[in-house]
Amino acid sequence: MSRHVFTYGSLMFDAVWSLVVSGSYGSMEGHLDRHARFAIDGEDYPGMVPLDGSRVAGVLHLDVDAEDLQRLDHFEGDDYRRAVVTVTGIDGLAREAETYVYVRPDRLLAAAWEPDAFAMQRFLETYCRERLDP
Repeated sequence: MSRHVFTYGSLMFDAVWSLVVSGSYGSMEGHLDRHARFAIDGEDYPGMVPLDGSRVAGVLHLDVDAEDLQRLDHFEGDDYRRAVVTVTGIDGLAREAETYVYVRPDRLLAAAWEPDAFAMQRFLETYCRERLDP
């Protein structure tokens, strides 16, 4: 069964997404209300947690298949749990989607994580090296 997937950190960048999943999916900008995205101590990627009055912008990937959901679960690891949320797409429609909520709030910094400051090359070399090497 396919599911929509909302990404808000490293996976919202095509360079990372395409290294993790094997399928090709449509996508659009979207946002998730009542959640906030924070920097994680010592990491280049963020953690997202529920927080009333907040909104997280990201990318909604459409109809992701079960095999790629498993790949995403493996990539995200034990510090995240997949949760069902309602995401509003750039088209204004609300859609049920899955996303990865951070489960170690003790490691979150008070600072918001900003996509414009994402250290892409360092992230790829640190977390995706085995996927980059032939």
